[in-house]
Amino acid sequence: MTGRGNLPERVTVYEVGPRDGLQNESGVVPLEAKVRFIDLLTEAGLPWIEVTSFVRPGAVPQLADAENVARAIERRPGIRYVALVPNIRGMERASGARLDGIALFTAASETFSRKNTNASIDETLERFQPVVTRARDQDLWIRGYVSTAFGCPYEGDVSVNAVSRVVRQLVDLGVDEVSVGDTIGIATPADVVQVVSAVVDVVPLEKLALHFHDTRGTALANVYAGLQLGVTTFDSSAGGLGGCPYAPGATGNLATEDLLYLLNGLEIQTGVSLDRVVEASRYLAGILGRRPPSRYYRAVA
Repeated sequence: MTGRGNLPERVTVYEVGPRDGLQNESGVVPLEAKVRFIDLLTEAGLPWIEVTSFVRPGAVPQLADAENVARAIERRPGIRYVALVPNIRGMERASGARLDGIALFTAASETFSRKNTNASIDETLERFQPVVTRARDQDLWIRGYVSTAFGCPYEGDVSVNAVSRVVRQLVDLGVDEVSVGDTIGIATPADVVQVVSAVVDVVPLEKLALHFHDTRGTALANVYAGLQLGVTTFDSSAGGLGGCPYAPGATGNLATEDLLYLLNGLEIQTGVSLDRVVEASRYLAGILGRRPPSRYYRAVA
């Protein structure tokens, strides 16, 4: 007897810990530790790992070593390595980093976009055009992030029409996948139904990912709602580390361990070793000097 019901048979776990998980850390994590952390995630079998960001080094000092990290990690067949690229200058830095893909970042809220990128939504999308062209020339996979899709720390409610508009613009730009994010961890399953039902009119389910933060403890419930709607890609961060430096009060991402525990219990295949992800989080916890917030990790480690 299966616990899946009409849920997907397989789900893709997109790991954001090395980028989104570390970008908020105040103490700089040594290059060697970042590389080892990513290598352990590779050993866990995570099919997508977002390893760093090519933002301006002064903006996020933690990720100033992006080129060195990307060049030093061990690559394995079947695992794809991605980096966040904000503009053409970042793309130029990323071009020699042996990446499989890039990620672009915008928002559904104008105020958040300006706080995070110093540009309007339309300006960020305009910046992306030469980046997409360069990425296509290099045969790179392209992801587009839409942050604040469920609420904004500055504007409050964000309309589903605003979310759909940005998703459509990213699809028109030529991205391969759109990740719709709950940046401040405010969503409930009802919100997930509302947003996903709106955006599937502009992006097919197989090109849609969901990115939840667990600020209010609803991330796994939101994943389950997404599964019921047919979403098969979910972002998570090993240990539940991370947050957003431009979203006051937004605590960590959904923990990869917690997501895997849920999916394993539902007999949904991922190809990822939960035990190996715990090992990666344990290693990083030793570097950071504290236990990560992942509920599963705290129960077993």
